[in-house]
Amino acid sequence: MEPFGIALTTLALFVSFGFMVGVLFGFFGMGGSFLVTPALLVMGYPARVAVGSGMAFVFGTAVIATLKHHDLGQVDYKLGGLMILGTTAGIEVGSLLVYRLEDLGLAGGVIGITYVGLLGTIGLFVTRNALKNDGSDDSGGGHHEAANDEIDPDAIPDIAKKIQSYRVPPMMTIAGGIQVSLWMVLGVAFATGLLSGFLGVGGGFIRMPAMFYLIGVPVPVAVGTDLFEIVFSGGFGAFTYGLNGGVDLSIVAPLLAGSALGARIGSAATSIVNEDDIKIYFGLMLLGGAVAVAFQQAGDYFGIELFNTVGFALILLSAFMVSGAVIYSTVATMRRQAETSAASAD
Repeated sequence: MEPFGIALTTLALFVSFGFMVGVLFGFFGMGGSFLVTPALLVMGYPARVAVGSGMAFVFGTAVIATLKHHDLGQVDYKLGGLMILGTTAGIEVGSLLVYRLEDLGLAGGVIGITYVGLLGTIGLFVTRNALKNDGSDDSGGGHHEAANDEIDPDAIPDIAKKIQSYRVPPMMTIAGGIQVSLWMVLGVAFATGLLSGFLGVGGGFIRMPAMFYLIGVPVPVAVGTDLFEIVFSGGFGAFTYGLNGGVDLSIVAPLLAGSALGARIGSAATSIVNEDDIKIYFGLMLLGGAVAVAFQQAGDYFGIELFNTVGFALILLSAFMVSGAVIYSTVATMRRQAETSAASAD
């Protein structure tokens, strides 16, 4: 007997893989297409099915995670709507650049090098800043403002403060009572969409840090708002591929079965784990991804299949380690809080 038409071992693999990706998705607002599509390709699925099923999984997981972030008050729907508009325009321009580079025969190399450089740069930047600020709040669960709560101006990154200082009308109020120019929001959205369309990825690893470092949105709200955007982009992609038979429900269903729990755990963890820890884990995840993609690019360039295998193994290893660290930090923080409450009661 084979549930969903696949072997029990494959079913167990998909459910556990879905759980891991769900934790990352709920915690960071990214990680779906970054992991699922390459995994399906390595397992031998056709590219159309790998991409389409990955899109469907991303859509389903984003819905689950967004609902949890909504319950925690960590979704800014006004900002999300504007980001969708700007990102969509940026993706169109980015795709045109890819077509132009393809005509010149340069697309593969340029995109690969840009991807590695971007992952590495963002990863180093986020990790460095988080480590520099680490230790300022040892209690855990710090700075987890809901979308409508006022935030401490000192918690806003210096880059975001500079951007907010350019008061170009119309001004708007976003998460945490932050005043920022509408044109700045649309500009950041367009730039992240441009990179997303150029690299052919969902773009969560670009949008989430952009919302925090460039606009000043608190990290948990940036994650929740990014997931809200992914609901639309993932849903559109899944619908498009589904019309052409690119969505395999025997793949999507067990992945979603695992991610249904993982996404809620990851989303809930953003209100428990210290915000600096979130940024450190996010940065390490991107650094691991940069090394992995570098191996895959080298494998393609030199024709060494072993490099591709090593790159894929590194992606999975970094994802398992980071998702495990998220769960460990959540449990450890909850235990410390329980011990503190017990001591106070005594």
